Amino acid sequence: MSPRAVPTPFVPIDRPVRAAFVGLGRIYDLNVRGYRDNGDVRVVALVDPNPQRLAQRQSDWPEARTFASVEELAASDLAVDAVEVLLPVALHESGAVQCLEQGWHVNLQKPFTNDLASARRVMDAAHDHRRQLRVMENYLFYEPLLRLKAAVDSGALGTISGYHLKMVASGRGGWEVPGDTYRWQFEQARRGRGVLLFDDGWHKLSTAIWLFGPVKEVRAWVGATEVVEGLAIDAPTTVVWEHVNGVRGVWDITLAVDMYLRSDYYTNDERWEVTGRRGFARVNRCTGRGLQQPSLEMYLDGEMRAYHALDDDWASSFRDSGRHWLRWLRTGEGPLLWGPEDALDVLRFALAAYESDANGGVGVDPRLLA
Repeated sequence: MSPRAVPTPFVPIDRPVRAAFVGLGRIYDLNVRGYRDNGDVRVVALVDPNPQRLAQRQSDWPEARTFASVEELAASDLAVDAVEVLLPVALHESGAVQCLEQGWHVNLQKPFTNDLASARRVMDAAHDHRRQLRVMENYLFYEPLLRLKAAVDSGALGTISGYHLKMVASGRGGWEVPGDTYRWQFEQARRGRGVLLFDDGWHKLSTAIWLFGPVKEVRAWVGATEVVEGLAIDAPTTVVWEHVNGVRGVWDITLAVDMYLRSDYYTNDERWEVTGRRGFARVNRCTGRGLQQPSLEMYLDGEMRAYHALDDDWASSFRDSGRHWLRWLRTGEGPLLWGPEDALDVLRFALAAYESDANGGVGVDPRLLA
C-alpha cells in the first residue's frame, strides 16, 4: 500500500530545519535519536513545564533555548520551523493546533487523538495554516518488519492466506518509566482508551494497514484485568478483521504481570506472522527481547531461512522515522509516513474495535465511522 499524497502544498526547507521539542518525558529518549548527528536539523528550543527535565535535556542541545510552555516559545523572538509534539494523548489536539497556529510544521506523537472529531480539527488547523502535519509511526521503519513487507510485496510467499499478531505485556523488566507517564495512561484507560489496544496497540493496527491496505470489517472482544484497585488493563483482548483485499488478521493481546521480560525499553513482547500459499515469514520480537531467535525467519520451499544480521534494536526505528520526517521537510519527496489521512484510517480501525466490543463483537466497518 502506498500512503496518500500529502494534501497540503509544501515548500521544502532549503536549509537545516529549526526544530523544537514540546514535551520532554520518557518518549523523548527515543524520538530524539533521529535528530542526533543529523545535518538536516538544528534543535533550537526545548519546551516542558518541569525545570529538572529542561535542565537534563539541555545537556543534549547546549545551544537550545528552554521554555516552560508553548506560549513562552511563541512570545519569544526565536524562529522555529517544526516541532516534535510529545504530549499525552489527551493534549494532542490542543497542543498540535496551538503549534500549527504558530506556523510550525508538526510531527505528532501517536496515537493521533482520542476521537475522529478532534483529529479532524487538527487536520483543519494544518490545512488552514498551510503547515504540514505528520503522525509519527516508527514501526514502519523497523528493519525486520521492512523485510517482512518486502517479502509480502514481492510475492515470494505467494498469495497471502493469513496474518497473525501476538502481543504480551509483562509487569517486570525494562527501563524505568516516570510516574506521570503512567498517570496519563491510566487516566486514558479510565476514559475507555486502553493502554494496550489504543496506545501501544496503535503500532500494530498501523502495521496491518501498511502491509495489507484498508480494512473493511473489525470484530473485537476487549477484556479487563485489574492491576491495582480501581484500575484495569485492557487484556485479554482479541481483535479480528478483514482487509478490503480479503486478507484476514487476528491479534491476541495478553497481560502477564508477573513475567520478567528482557528489554532495554518497555516490557512488551510482540510477534508478527504472515502466511502465504508458498510459505510464511515471521518477526519474532520488537520492543523487548523475549524469544532469543533470529528477529526474522522465513519458511520457503521446505527450508527455514534465518536473518541474524538485521538492525533489530527497536530504538533504531525511532531514529529512522525521525530522519524520514526531517528529510521530507528538506525535500518534500516521496510519501510521508504517516500523513494525516492515513493516520485517520488507523484511528478508525481502533475505534471500530471498541465499537464492536461495545456491541457484543459484531462486525464494524471502520470506513463508515463518522
